[in-house]
Amino acid sequence: MLSLVKENKLRLFLAMVCMLVIAISTSATAFLVKPVLDDIFFNKDTQMLIIIPIAVILIYFLRGLGSYGQEYLMNYVGEGIIRNLRNDLYDHIQDLPLAFFHKEKTGVLMSRITNDVNIIKAMVSTAVTGSLKDCFSIVGLTLVIFYRDWKMALFAFVVLPLAFFPLVEFGRRVRRVSTGCQESMADLSSFLHETFAGNKIVKAFGMESYEKKRFFEKTLNLFKIEMKAVVARSLSSPVMEFLAGIGIAFIIWYGGSKVISGTSTAGTFFSFMAAVLMLYDPVKKLSGLNNAVQQGLAAADRVFDIIEMETDIKEQKNSVEIKRGPHRVSFENVFFKYEDVMVLKDINLDVKAGEVLALVGMSGGGKTSLVNLIPRFYDVTHGAIRIGGVNICNASISSLRDQMAIVTQEPILFNDSIRNNIAYGKMNATEPEIITAAKAAYAYDFIQRFPDKFDTNIGELGGRLSGGEKQRICIARALLKDAPILILDEATSSLDAEAEMLVQKALENLMKGRTTFVVAHRLSTIDYADRIAVIVNGRILEEGKREELIAQKGEFFKLYQMQYSNSQDKEFHSKPVPINT
Repeated sequence: MLSLVKENKLRLFLAMVCMLVIAISTSATAFLVKPVLDDIFFNKDTQMLIIIPIAVILIYFLRGLGSYGQEYLMNYVGEGIIRNLRNDLYDHIQDLPLAFFHKEKTGVLMSRITNDVNIIKAMVSTAVTGSLKDCFSIVGLTLVIFYRDWKMALFAFVVLPLAFFPLVEFGRRVRRVSTGCQESMADLSSFLHETFAGNKIVKAFGMESYEKKRFFEKTLNLFKIEMKAVVARSLSSPVMEFLAGIGIAFIIWYGGSKVISGTSTAGTFFSFMAAVLMLYDPVKKLSGLNNAVQQGLAAADRVFDIIEMETDIKEQKNSVEIKRGPHRVSFENVFFKYEDVMVLKDINLDVKAGEVLALVGMSGGGKTSLVNLIPRFYDVTHGAIRIGGVNICNASISSLRDQMAIVTQEPILFNDSIRNNIAYGKMNATEPEIITAAKAAYAYDFIQRFPDKFDTNIGELGGRLSGGEKQRICIARALLKDAPILILDEATSSLDAEAEMLVQKALENLMKGRTTFVVAHRLSTIDYADRIAVIVNGRILEEGKREELIAQKGEFFKLYQMQYSNSQDKEFHSKPVPINT
């Protein structure tokens, strides 16, 4: 936090000057009580009757000026720090590996960037400002008190050490409870994200009442924790008030006795009393400000837990740049472990430039894990993956990922225009390039039916498009990137027959001349594959052309029998090696 503060040294210095002006003007107000009483009211000094009002106007003008200056400057610093903190947090989250996003809830991450950072904002721009201002005021008023009567000042300060006990103790409680509040708020954000995103399923299964009940339980839990925080915050102020009362009562008794005995004047006593009353106010405020600081520190712990988290996917200092072009992809004795489970075992594959390799097998066999290793979404546990002879662990991540385009089972689109979604991987693309990509993806015709055509906003996750339309936009995006390596992960599995036919045509255009990895469940979608690899329990059990694998009557043959109808099976038995249908 201090490193972020240092960037605003000049503004902080000017803000502190403004705070000093406020502190001096506050102290001067208390200091003027003596001449007002003694010189004007008791001694009837007409000259002081003119000087002191002018001095008061000047003091309050400077105080107002200082107040505005410190408020503006400290809020500028505070808002700037929070902006940088949010940027750093988002920047680091984007650089964390895919495994991090699988473990963390989206709502929790959103809460850290919004709610937790806002709490830090309150600490930086309000609490720190108030603390500095009050500390300056305490110093100034203390000087006035000791100047007026140093013996009585010593008695007044007997209470101050006692005041720091509740300040520290209640501060600790506030920090503990605040952490619980922030965790509950993050859980609530996660719940809202899930139920809003999945609202269609909630309604389809008639679970509105169930979700409402769950939400009410979460808000009740948050309410209970918030009330604990309220108790911890509220107790500190009355305790400080009581201690202040003890100190003031003692001063009235002691100072009053000195005035009665004639060893002190009424003006001195009231000036002293005014300074003490003014002094206890900032001391009391420090208790409330400390609560805000403790809440901010609890939020800072959660924010910096993420910022200080190291990524598993690291780039070497002297990384190699992979140049664009047709690439051979080789897996050499690759093993991959995910959360103590060995997902892939001894994978050896050699995919030539321009070759289409289909990866088939039952769900959970490791097909998606295998293709996720190519762009280094995860790192291999043992072995090596080479692209054009370069070990991908030695390549720069940006140049590695520049070599590939990905189309997944779930079309990932953004709440933006069709144009910007297609140009996502190539933001400097020209209009003719975008149109050509849309036509090749069989998306141009349906785009033209929208009133705003390419400028049409598609809504959150492409909600205004059908499944087939979304997938064709994703294919157009991949076409525009024009990467030499293509990964298709169940790209047609969620589509109906008509949409699948159009998407398959678009995919054929996309795969031309590219080294392609196709993850598929339905065998009917891999007729165009040059080679098929059958993955079972993390191992490649069979590899070859479709007809060869059917003839072997192994794992691929079992999948084939499960997926094709009885009539097709009968036809298959009458023909030893069937032609693709």
